[in-house]
Amino acid sequence: MTAPTLFIMVGLPGAGKTTLAKQLEQQHAALRLTPDDWMMPLFGWGQFENKREVVEALLWTIAARTLSLGVNVVLDYGLWGRSERDDYRARAAAVGARVQLHYLDAPFDELWRRIEARNQALRAGEVPISRTQLEEYWSIFDPQRPTAEELESAEPLP
Repeated sequence: MTAPTLFIMVGLPGAGKTTLAKQLEQQHAALRLTPDDWMMPLFGWGQFENKREVVEALLWTIAARTLSLGVNVVLDYGLWGRSERDDYRARAAAVGARVQLHYLDAPFDELWRRIEARNQALRAGEVPISRTQLEEYWSIFDPQRPTAEELESAEPLP
């Protein structure tokens, strides 16, 4: 039996993570876990404080159990920090799963164009993002983007 795969999505808002996550979900019969799908129904609009961390911890519990049952999982988190990505690689290994990292990148202006369009037609569960927020996210993520070395070490799928 082939080990299940944990698909890790990496990138900023507007990069296309959720679009790709939905494709991987279908192509690989995977459970897709997207925190934004849970945040709005559970907490509604407003400041989420540490609630995202709580949701992500619960989603990992579901992901770990799912992987241990031999089912693929797509984590649509963003995982901006290298240490976060390394942590999820180790977690996957601990439950006998392979990891496939998907890094989606786009220039700032393209991300903002996509987010502006999304902000104009928000669907259920989507939260608007301001340009100021995107600039802040960019400054956090930019120094921790996956390096060529990190991407090369990602496990290819058969």
